[in-house]
Amino acid sequence: MEKTLFEKLTGTWTLVDLIEVPVNNDKIALPMGEKPKGLIIYSSDGYMSAQIMNPDRKNFIQEQWTNANPEEYTLEASTYLSYSGPFHTDDEKQMVSHTLYVSLFPNWTGQTQNRKVLFKDGLLHLESEKPFMNNSRMVIHKLTWKRVKI
Repeated sequence: MEKTLFEKLTGTWTLVDLIEVPVNNDKIALPMGEKPKGLIIYSSDGYMSAQIMNPDRKNFIQEQWTNANPEEYTLEASTYLSYSGPFHTDDEKQMVSHTLYVSLFPNWTGQTQNRKVLFKDGLLHLESEKPFMNNSRMVIHKLTWKRVKI
């Protein structure tokens, strides 16, 4: 019997690639650098957590993050993405919905974001359902994930 989308997603995945594709066929961008790091975890109880960062982030001058200067906070937030909350799947549409219970970006808290899902060559491909405005361009994010092996 074929596994459901929920069953296929359940587990921990590491980020392979994150690209930003403009809808006007302009140049592709790498918003978290050439070799981004990240984890996305889909738990069997229906919750997910995503953490993505640019691995070239600079350490803060002070040891405690609460003592950072404004420039450090700006770099911290612009080179890291994180959110967690419940997720739901739609097998017919091959979509996963992330409802953001918590988010580094406060505007996202409470939102539901849909992702197109494709499994190919042992990898998980997630794509933003709808284009969105980023740096004055309409774009779609495409992420590739590899399942963590125990």
